[in-house]
Amino acid sequence: MIIAVASGKGGTGKTLVATSLALSLKDSRKVRLLDCDVEEPNAHIFLRPVITGKEAVCIQVPKVDEKKCTYCGKCAEVCAYNALAVLPDRVLVFPELCHGCGACSYLCPEEAISEQGRETGVVEWGNADGIEFVQGRLTVGEAMAPPVIRRVKEQADGNGVVIIDIPPGTSCPVVEAVKDSDFCLLVTEPTPFGLNDLVLAVETIRQLGIPCGVVLNRAGVGDNKVEEYCRKENIPIMLTIPLDTEIARLYSKGITLAEGMPQWRESFGQLFDSIKETVDERNRSLKR
Repeated sequence: MIIAVASGKGGTGKTLVATSLALSLKDSRKVRLLDCDVEEPNAHIFLRPVITGKEAVCIQVPKVDEKKCTYCGKCAEVCAYNALAVLPDRVLVFPELCHGCGACSYLCPEEAISEQGRETGVVEWGNADGIEFVQGRLTVGEAMAPPVIRRVKEQADGNGVVIIDIPPGTSCPVVEAVKDSDFCLLVTEPTPFGLNDLVLAVETIRQLGIPCGVVLNRAGVGDNKVEEYCRKENIPIMLTIPLDTEIARLYSKGITLAEGMPQWRESFGQLFDSIKETVDERNRSLKR
C-alpha cells in the first residue's frame, strides 16, 4: 500500500504525520518512507537514518554538432519548453529549461543533436531503526523537481507499506509525487489559509482519482470552517492533533510525535487501519 502525506501549504505538519505514522507501524509490518519533498527534505531530521548509498540524478540535455547542423530551426520548433534558440549561425541551448524529453534529437533531420547527462540532484537511501528510508535532494538553483522525485519513487517496492512525504502545494512536483498512490492524507490546520489551500489540494487529488482523508493539526486555533468544508464535501477527518506546547517543544528538538509521546502510536495505528479499510473497500468496488 502506498500512502501519500500531502498538504496544500507548507508548515501544516505533514512531516510530523508521515514520520509518526512510519514509527507507529514499523514494529508490525515492513515500512518504507520516501521523502519526495526534494527541495527541502527534512524527514531525516526526525528519523535519523544511517545513509548507506546514493546516486546522482541526471536528465539528458541536447548537444549540437555544429558541423552537421544546417540551422533549419526544427529543434527549436518542436521544443515545448523553449530550451533551444536557432540563430543564423549557431544554436543556443538553455540546459536549465530542458525537460529531457528528447524530441529535438529524435526529430533533427540532420541527426546533429545528441544527448548528454546533466546532474540535477541526488537520491540517498538507508535505514532508520527498521524503517527503510529514501530521500531526494534537488541541486540548489535547479528548477525542476519531478526528475528527482521520479527517481525516489523508483525505490518503492510492492511489499509492505510505503509512506511518501509529498512537497507542499499543488504544483507539478506534488502531482508527480502523489500519483499512483493508494490513498492521500491531507494535513491541514483550522485557519483561513489552511482551508484555502486544503480546497486546492482536494481538487488536485480528486483529479488524480485518489481517495483522500484529512488530518487536522493544531486543533483549537482558528475556526471550524475546515470541519464544515469536510462535512460538505464528505471528506473524513481521520485524525485530530491538538495545539499543544509539548508537541511543539518536541518537534523543535527533532523529536516526532510517536517518538516523544508514545501514547500517540495507537492513534496512528488506528489511522492506518482506517486507511486500509477505505482502500480495501475501494478495491472491492472496482472489481465489481
